[in-house]
Amino acid sequence: MEARAIKRAGAAMASVAILLPALAGCGSSGDEPTSGGQPGSNTFPQSTEPANVDPDDFTTEIGNPYFPLPVGAQWRVRVTNQEGAVQHQVITVTDRTKRIANGVEARVVHDVVREDGKPVEVTDDWYAQDSEGNVWYFGEDTVSFDHGKPDRSGSFEAGVNGADAGVIMAARPEAGMTYREEYYKGHAEDRSRVLALDQQAEVPFGHFTDVLLTEDYTPVEPDVLEFKLYARGIGQVLAQTVSGGSDREELISFTK
Repeated sequence: MEARAIKRAGAAMASVAILLPALAGCGSSGDEPTSGGQPGSNTFPQSTEPANVDPDDFTTEIGNPYFPLPVGAQWRVRVTNQEGAVQHQVITVTDRTKRIANGVEARVVHDVVREDGKPVEVTDDWYAQDSEGNVWYFGEDTVSFDHGKPDRSGSFEAGVNGADAGVIMAARPEAGMTYREEYYKGHAEDRSRVLALDQQAEVPFGHFTDVLLTEDYTPVEPDVLEFKLYARGIGQVLAQTVSGGSDREELISFTK
């Protein structure tokens, strides 16, 4: 559920594979600008420009249909990398909030990834929703463990050291819409493009139609491209890295 993804084979993989030829011409470079935002709203930030958010315009009650974050909701995700290693991710919407350095009050979402029962990454992500229903991402407090050694270098907060907010999900997504998901120069520069709103996905949790499909990419790792699929009322159900790796994230269970 975070900016980097909530990250199976079978029907869902076939669905992604079928899309590849049709989408090959879409491009994955952030240097190909297409308009973000929506009619009646400001254009979403695309790359390095300031978000210029108004703290009074935000709420911690997040009800966007493609990215709902009700307090107590929990997603369990199976993550498989290209070497076949399996990790288990649990994402929980807490009742906690955090005042971000830029003044926005954000919802804290707790994310734990385990491998062989041991935590390999523990993160608190910060989200808030604006008055139009767009969900924004304000950074993360994250620690990863490499052979037991903690690494917090992936942490950033909007308003600190040049870091800024980005959009995770638009209120009214349309094919072709683009937006920056996060910004911390050289570290967190994920961007997203909406490809379609009528796709299908099948994961252990179920089969979904009318699924929103995005492609995610970053100038920090220009060879990496990921497809993400979101179901209404649930959020992300599937993610597949299609360039720069083959990681797969599939939803196992969801509870409100």
